Amino acid sequence: MSEAPGEWLKTGIGRSTQDSIFVGGLDLASEVMGEMTFAELAFLLASGRVPSATEAKLFNAVLVSLADHGLTPTALAARLTYTGAPESLQGAIAAGLLGAGSVFLGPVEDTARFLGAILADTPSDGDDALRDAADVAVKRAIGERQRVPGLGHPIHKKIDPRTPRLYQLAGETGLAGPHLRLLEYVAAASRGATGKSLPINGAGAAGAVLSDLGFPPSSARGFALLARTAGLIGHLAEEARNPLGMRLWREVDERASRASESD
Repeated sequence: MSEAPGEWLKTGIGRSTQDSIFVGGLDLASEVMGEMTFAELAFLLASGRVPSATEAKLFNAVLVSLADHGLTPTALAARLTYTGAPESLQGAIAAGLLGAGSVFLGPVEDTARFLGAILADTPSDGDDALRDAADVAVKRAIGERQRVPGLGHPIHKKIDPRTPRLYQLAGETGLAGPHLRLLEYVAAASRGATGKSLPINGAGAAGAVLSDLGFPPSSARGFALLARTAGLIGHLAEEARNPLGMRLWREVDERASRASESD
């Protein structure tokens, strides 16, 4: 049966009529507003289903864990862009989000992909199988001089405070799946192979949680960006009230000038 002209041009995310707005198949005014949290709506739009109460609790914990981490390069990029273009809030937010890579925010997706690839080649999610698979994957990554995603943090050298809390919540909700368990074995394998005790970082734990919730790795970074957007809005609101961008630029410029003169 042939497809009618234009039949393919549709979306299940949202639509509007003269009298109603539908989001994720639900009436926005009567079924979403006042009935669902923003986190639950984000879950629905990405997965096509409304999360259970336990899923919503764990998913929300992931989002808030990624919202902000201080004056990181992403926050500074947003603030400095706002300094140069205060009329373009969207440009400043975009500047901050563009810095999501292998060091900041990106490990959410990188860890999800790393763990997913290991599980895809592991016939069982039993502890012995996961431990052996983690050992092989970590040794391969080290041998290829690749970073093992989800481990280590530039500030939290011994423990990332977000990680044990995410594991605790996953256990309490009964949603601690194979990705979270595998990540612990990956950390142990890394310690054994390198002699260095790198903590599981919050971004890596978040990626494992999102995977256990059923989201593909391609969605993981999107949720990290969604969460960090809230943090960037906060930074920019603070920048408008108490600017530091111009002072920061002048400080850097003066120090660079003095260093150049002393050469």
